Amino acid sequence: MGPSFNEQFDQHGAWRRAFAQQLKQLAEWMDAHELMDASVQERLQRLESQVRTDKVMVAFVAEFSRGKSELINAIFFADYGRRIMPASAGRTTMCPTELGYDADFAPSLRLLPIETRLQMHGLAEWRLRPDRWQEIPLDVNDPDQIAKALEKVAEVRRVSLDNARALGFWHDDLVDENPIPDANGLVEVPMWRHAIINIPHPLLKQGLVILDTPGLNAVGAEPELTVNLIPQAHAVVFILSADTGVTRSDLSIWREHLATSAESLDGRLVVLNKIDTLWDSLNSAEQIQAQMERQVSTAAEMLGVAPDKVVPVSAQKGLVAKISADDLLLETSGLPVLEEALAKGIMGQRQAILRAAVATGVAGLRAETGRVINIRRRDLDDQMAELRSLRGKNASVIESMRQRIEQEQHEFDLSASKIQAVRAVHLKLLRDVFQQLGSKALKVELAELAQLLQQKGLKLGVKKIYVQTFDKLRGTLDKAQASGTEIQAMLGGTFRQLNAEFGFSLQVPPPPQLEHFSHDLSQIEQSHLQYLGVGNSLKLAQPEFSERLVRALAMRLRTVYESAANDLELWSKSATAQLDAQLRERRRSFARRMEAVDRIQQAASGLVERIAEIEEGEGELIQLEHRLQELTSQLIAPPDADAAATEESAVDLALPLS
Repeated sequence: MGPSFNEQFDQHGAWRRAFAQQLKQLAEWMDAHELMDASVQERLQRLESQVRTDKVMVAFVAEFSRGKSELINAIFFADYGRRIMPASAGRTTMCPTELGYDADFAPSLRLLPIETRLQMHGLAEWRLRPDRWQEIPLDVNDPDQIAKALEKVAEVRRVSLDNARALGFWHDDLVDENPIPDANGLVEVPMWRHAIINIPHPLLKQGLVILDTPGLNAVGAEPELTVNLIPQAHAVVFILSADTGVTRSDLSIWREHLATSAESLDGRLVVLNKIDTLWDSLNSAEQIQAQMERQVSTAAEMLGVAPDKVVPVSAQKGLVAKISADDLLLETSGLPVLEEALAKGIMGQRQAILRAAVATGVAGLRAETGRVINIRRRDLDDQMAELRSLRGKNASVIESMRQRIEQEQHEFDLSASKIQAVRAVHLKLLRDVFQQLGSKALKVELAELAQLLQQKGLKLGVKKIYVQTFDKLRGTLDKAQASGTEIQAMLGGTFRQLNAEFGFSLQVPPPPQLEHFSHDLSQIEQSHLQYLGVGNSLKLAQPEFSERLVRALAMRLRTVYESAANDLELWSKSATAQLDAQLRERRRSFARRMEAVDRIQQAASGLVERIAEIEEGEGELIQLEHRLQELTSQLIAPPDADAAATEESAVDLALPLS
């Protein structure tokens, strides 16, 4: 059996820290050798921040009473020696609950009142309003206090049918989904709309985020949860109960919210929980195993997944086994198999994504820095040839050399106005792209869809408008891609001219490819179109629900557009940064040439000294180039070399910067 999820995540955290430390070391080395400019610094900081702060979200989704909270306790919180999430019989987690850690906040439980659903703000907007959340401090040294505080996520209140209808928990046309009124005609609804638990648990500190979602009615009532949070989770664990099998409500959650496309199934794992209910002393071990295999096969067939995607588990026995250190019971519970499946799927995927992002960024930085080193080498070669030509020459020849350098510098300075004109055009084109990807433009593109969804009654033709809207959104990304290509062509022409006139080695990097953002749009479209199925048509007839859906969609799309704009901005800075670097190096070269001539004019020994300095400088550049290769090769290394690189990182980090 492989390492547990906790152990795998610990290893993932150690890998990220070592990786981030290597990036930091590269930045310090570049800064120490004057190879750092604002653009390079920003890109290195972004890469280091991305690696250090990378979040991994695992969403647990299930109908009520499937043992979801107990499973979270068993996988993540057994070290507390007791249950942390409420997991008694019946309904426990009544509102969506996020568990994570943010060092900027004290350990706490924050609760958003259910009444906020009477207003149209989405969850993302409420996160920016800390005053509207009820906050309960958590004592990290007192598991009993934490568990007691977390019981609040199970709180309910009783309200009238009118109030339940306004809150989205009563639908006149969806009789089967409505809660049962009590003798006074009141119905039970959650006390809270959303809960955020912030505790410095070792896994949460390393970037794990756990999303605990309640049953079908609560999930369906919060569009932002369904179309934003769950689809963005890196893994979704869907829990069934062995004593009920796949019920109609289980199937509804799966089809409407999780199995939105064949591609979406890649990040889904099904847990058949409570297998201990099958442990019957009257049956043999073989009979129990056969019964469990039948349950797994039936669940896999009904959900349309491979049988190996369904993992039989007893969360309760697994928790007991971990607390009591009973290895045999732990193995029998099936929990280690689930943890291994989770760990391999999530950690392997996240490391591949992070490694690819860092490798691409570092390869670009290495190429740029290599060009700067080559410019320095060529300038030294030119200076050496210039100085050697002065050997044995009289004062008038040396003065003539000085005048020639001054003339070259004057001509070079005149090119600055041409460069500024190109930059002005470049920035205008870039501003136009940012406007296309801005929030105002997005609002215009969503206007027709928003207007249709907010009409009363059934939304006829809404799918057609959705498709048209997303076609326009993809068209905007295509225009942004075309603008990037246009900017690249313009810079390419200017760079070629500067290379010819001044011997630069400027190269415009290829514009960022925005196809993956179009892919993100298609995934968002798919999740929304799935949401527009027959099961939700009656909910969509309510303007308040539809407005929540539009706001949730707008928030998600804004993130995609902003990410595309950020990629273009970083690419633009990268393209112009090398121009800044080479201009800076050329100005430095002029200053050194003038300084050398001055020293030669003042003393005969100045020529010999300067030639010796240049020879020494050429040796230093060779060392710089070798060290650049060493530092960047570790970060671009393929995955199979990663284990060795991680082991060597402690040694590498102790190496001097020179």
